[in-house]
Amino acid sequence: MVHSFKIDNENLIYDIETGSLYNVDELTYKLINIMKGETEDLSLYSEKEIEEAKEEINFLIKEGSLFSKGENIEVSTFSNEIKALCLHICHDCNLRCKYCFADTGAYMGKREYMSYEVGKNAIDFLIEKSGKRENLEVDFFGGEPLMNFDVVKKIVDYANEKGLKHNKTFKFTTTTNCLLLTDDIIDYLNETMDNVVLSLDGRKDINDSVRKTVNGKGSYDLIINNIKKFTAKRGDKSYYIRGTFTRNNLDFYNDVIDMNDMGFEQLSIEPVVLDENNPLAIKKEHLPEIFENYEKLAVEYVKRRKTDKWFNFFHFYLDLNNGPCLKKRLMGCGAGNEYLAVTPSGEIFPCHQFADNRNYLMGNVFNKNIDLSIKKIFADSNLTTKPDCANCVAKYHCSGGCSANNINHSKDINKPYELACEMMRKRFECSLYIYNKEHKGD
Repeated sequence: MVHSFKIDNENLIYDIETGSLYNVDELTYKLINIMKGETEDLSLYSEKEIEEAKEEINFLIKEGSLFSKGENIEVSTFSNEIKALCLHICHDCNLRCKYCFADTGAYMGKREYMSYEVGKNAIDFLIEKSGKRENLEVDFFGGEPLMNFDVVKKIVDYANEKGLKHNKTFKFTTTTNCLLLTDDIIDYLNETMDNVVLSLDGRKDINDSVRKTVNGKGSYDLIINNIKKFTAKRGDKSYYIRGTFTRNNLDFYNDVIDMNDMGFEQLSIEPVVLDENNPLAIKKEHLPEIFENYEKLAVEYVKRRKTDKWFNFFHFYLDLNNGPCLKKRLMGCGAGNEYLAVTPSGEIFPCHQFADNRNYLMGNVFNKNIDLSIKKIFADSNLTTKPDCANCVAKYHCSGGCSANNINHSKDINKPYELACEMMRKRFECSLYIYNKEHKGD
């Protein structure tokens, strides 16, 4: 299967099964489109030019790097080992973001905090269920995790102590809205956290229109200096600033550039996922503007990475040579299978987006039992069980989409959420364009 597309006057051809990427001339581009069943005008080219181009195409076909056929893949994605937990350290928040999937931190329930006792049992559960895995991951999530910071510290200490006894190494991540980033907390996070996710939606007016404090005021001025201070101290350790774009800022290109202009180098901005009746929801008619902004960002991205304004954009990272293994490409993030979420009460769910959805309650960290019937639903769902993904250009880099989005919007874990698919395909095209620019020439 071959995907052809244009960005910034570049003619790009991508063989989906082999991952081969070519930047071709206009004639070759048109001939390949004709081979795909599309209509193209060749009247401007001589017979000799056409024959020479066909010879080059046929060479690549015989070589197996163009119009290659996919093989029937059979791989078990069920895992007896758990590698990561998302700890909902706090079902409460000091912001009231208008688009929050977690009901401003309360997850459709009561506002509560994880106790140290629950945290200890979660770590014990992870160690017990991790089998022979030596490297384990713990994400501190909320709500706002720093509202329960003392318990975060105790859990980190406990995990590291238990890890030494059981030959396990823990990697920690914290996601924060940055309101509570004092100097002491910044130093602690930089010392103990392998990654920190900082929330900011870009430009001040955009951020403040949706990310409001409990008293209804904008949050930008309260957090921006904290973010600058944190990133200045972070050094070469991982972090990224994660934003959300909604119908209010379909021109999110400007938000990414604004953040980079402030000196931030690790950036991401994600499309909001909401019911289509929500006034902030993204709809199909918004896709052309979104695509235009992704392409505009990709072109500027290439330019800036050659200057002192170099930055990474999370959705544009692509490694065609040393990417994830086949199993990872088939199963995606591993939610409900290798990765689980724990609520403040100790209940276990497939991931943070299912927290307190009683239909997906899998157990609790005190009895350490897991509902294998629910685990099987997630483990059995992979790229091979999603017919809609069969011919998608991004299938090996998307793995069939987010399980939570598929269930919430398509009512079927094996039915990808089409709006997310459209944006994923465009981001992947932009990633291929950037890869071509940075690894194959310019």
